[in-house]
Amino acid sequence: MLLPYLHKDLIEAGCDEAGRGCLAGAVYAAAVILPSGYQNELLNDSKKLTERQRYKLRNIIESDALAWAVGVVSPAEIDQINILNASFLAMHRAVEQLAVRPQHLLIDGNRFNPYPGIPHTTVVKGDGKYLSIAAASILAKTYRDDYMNCLHDEYPLYDWKGNKGYPTRKHREAIRLYGTTPYHRMSFNLLGDGQLAFDF
Repeated sequence: MLLPYLHKDLIEAGCDEAGRGCLAGAVYAAAVILPSGYQNELLNDSKKLTERQRYKLRNIIESDALAWAVGVVSPAEIDQINILNASFLAMHRAVEQLAVRPQHLLIDGNRFNPYPGIPHTTVVKGDGKYLSIAAASILAKTYRDDYMNCLHDEYPLYDWKGNKGYPTRKHREAIRLYGTTPYHRMSFNLLGDGQLAFDF
């Protein structure tokens, strides 16, 4: 069973991102504030759930949460500021959209750029330890999957419906054969062989 909070008497928001290791697409992050003492036995790290479970839980999280929001950073921004800073910026954008201002942030991972005026705690593998981070991981993952499924319809050759932009063999082979799209992260090693891919 995941933990309901780190600080019992504070309004805590859990934050997590999705899409950091992808070759294409935006990075997404979510921030979620759950009610005090909230319990849900099904809630877990999004990577340990099936796609169907994630989408079912997304509806439950959005219904039960005191506040939730999703932040997005584009591929062009990722190329400008690097993926680590982009992940932090996506979390900041999620936090700033919350209808309830948190008093503390629980961040999945071991690093974070502080959000102005709100203290934070980083938690390695926090999506498998705290309910609010697990909830954020589910929202970030499902909203990013929706986005990549839409991009797949625009560029079906890259199999984004299947790989969601991650560096699969089929994805890299498509880049090699057809070049890049406006959604590829040009600062990444797209071909996986030390070369940056060519553009159209």
